[in-house]
Parts: sequence; structure tokens; C-alpha cells
Amino acid sequence: MKALPESDRTKLKRSPKRACFDRERLYEIFDEAHVVHVGFSTNEQPYVIPMLGWRVDNQLYIHGSNGSRMIKALRDGTGCCVTATLLDGMVLSKSAFHHSANYRSAVVFGSFRAVNDPEEIESSLYRFLEHIAPGRWDEVRPPSEQELKATTILAIELEEASVKIRTGPAQEADGDEVLPVWTGEMRIRQQVREMVADENANVSEAPDYSGAWKERREVEKE
Repeated sequence: MKALPESDRTKLKRSPKRACFDRERLYEIFDEAHVVHVGFSTNEQPYVIPMLGWRVDNQLYIHGSNGSRMIKALRDGTGCCVTATLLDGMVLSKSAFHHSANYRSAVVFGSFRAVNDPEEIESSLYRFLEHIAPGRWDEVRPPSEQELKATTILAIELEEASVKIRTGPAQEADGDEVLPVWTGEMRIRQQVREMVADENANVSEAPDYSGAWKERREVEKE
């Protein structure tokens, strides 16, 4: 798989050893993440908006209401920055100052395009539901024409991008190693918990997405 090209915007100035331009690692982060943050500016006002995002091949998709300020700005080609972060663990040090986190993060620069092709709209929405709950598309009512008309789907190329990864223990200050304090990593992961029915769930047995979701989304650590 072709590596990500390095640019002035994607070159890491701080902790460059944590930089990664492996496209496969970039894909893994966006595939595991469900929430991305989209940064843009309109009318001289900056915004950072959390959105559900999903990847198809080398593109990242988001969607929203036609009337959304963000959607209006981005579909016109406004430059933006999209990020995703996966928290793998809290790094516990012997000193307050050196506590940190182990994480995988991705940053993408570019511009979104509006998706207008009906086939791409349907296929991207299918992948959206598969990203949330594998198999869900076949269980639910498909989008109506009215719903599709009220929604804009946007896509951005995953081309000007970089990954930053931190792993390992805390960087202790000289002399702190002998302090009688436990140190290590408090590991964290995303997981599916219980399925809680709402008042409209008129099917008695809840679907089980946990196996597929775990296989495709969780970070398993030995």
C-alpha cells in the first residue's frame, strides 16, 4: 500500500518519532473511530464540530442536514482539518508532571466534496450503517426519498494526512525511578455493552452485534 506523502502541514514538529505515514494505520484509526472532529472557518469564525464519520476506500464520509452551517460551508469547498483519536491507555508516572496517555491519532487536511451520485449515496449510507452495527442495513427500512433530499453526504480524500502514535511507559525524570510509587498503563478500550431497548422496540430479542463489532472495532491487547 502506497505511503502517505509528507507535506509541511502533516510533518510533525513535536515528537517526530511518533509520526507515521503508513496508509494502513490511517485506515485502521478511522475504521475503529466512530467520532471525528471537523475543523473549519466561516465568516472569520473557527469551528470544530464532532461528527460520525466512516471510511470507504481512500475517502472519509460525513453527513448532515442541508441546513447545517457546517454542511453549507464544507460542500462549497471550504478548506478543513479532520481528526480522529483513539485513547488506548492512561500512562501513570511517579511524578504528577510526567503522566501521559497512549493513543493513536489521525489528522487529514483538504476539502470535502458533495456526493451527488445516487449509487454512491446509497452505497455510502450502507457502509455508514455497517460501521455502526454490521448487518443493520438489512434489518431496517431504507432511507426515503424525502429523507435523502434533506441530507447532504460529504467525502474527503485521505491523501494529505498523518498519524501520530504514542506507546510505552512514562518518561520519568532522573532520580524518580526509586520513588515508592506504582507506575504503568491503565488500559482503555471501546466495547459494546448491553443492548437497552426503548419503548418502540416491538421485537422481543435484541440483535447481537457484539461479536462483529468487537472483531472489527476493538483494540485487543495481550
